[in-house]
Amino acid sequence: MQTPIILIVEDEIVTRTTLKSLFEAEGYQVLEAEDGEQMHDLFANNNINLVIMDINLPGKNGLLLAREVRDRKNIGLIFLTGRDNEVDRILGLEIGADDYLTKPFNPRELTIRARNLLSRTMSNNEDADLPSRVNFNGWCLDGDSRSLVSPDNQEFRLPRSEFRAMHLFLRHPGKILTREQLIMEMTGRELRPNDRTVDVTIRRIRKHFESVPGSEELIDTIHGEGYRFCGSVDN
Repeated sequence: MQTPIILIVEDEIVTRTTLKSLFEAEGYQVLEAEDGEQMHDLFANNNINLVIMDINLPGKNGLLLAREVRDRKNIGLIFLTGRDNEVDRILGLEIGADDYLTKPFNPRELTIRARNLLSRTMSNNEDADLPSRVNFNGWCLDGDSRSLVSPDNQEFRLPRSEFRAMHLFLRHPGKILTREQLIMEMTGRELRPNDRTVDVTIRRIRKHFESVPGSEELIDTIHGEGYRFCGSVDN
């Protein structure tokens, strides 16, 4: 496996230097950007595997830039920010960030989360057990484009977390899946206290289904247990 390349997008030079030293000590190649313009310049010339980004940035903020990162396949995204409020956390997850940490952070925790995320995004066999196309209730989950295609051919590009959650549902139709199972499939990490990642991801998937009348109930909430896919997978 190639040496992972991590891009730090952070306008505070002290924090950026600290993060660079931290990840270089772990054996990663580290690039630095202080804003979105520099980020895109580095994307153009490097095969970046993970972006660690602040929200408060000059020019476009991290929430806007995250949408552009999500358009790229197989890149992990972690927000690392001093803005510790529920709205920003949920917005970050809604946009498709894989994880979210607040400053001050525990360096060991950050490196572990980054390593676990990279192990999933860089694995050549990540989706080896999944067919390239799965059809259900007139919909299609397309693994080649990582898209959800509606019965009327609307195409919704999915962040990795949504794509992996949908594949887990489609592999186990009718089965109740716990939040612990879903978060492990989506991110490769365990569920943490007050973690909203699974719930936000399911809400995003449901918004796609709501575009087609009759598809709203494909994912059912089982209170106190988890979620269940209620559709029919074509054989």
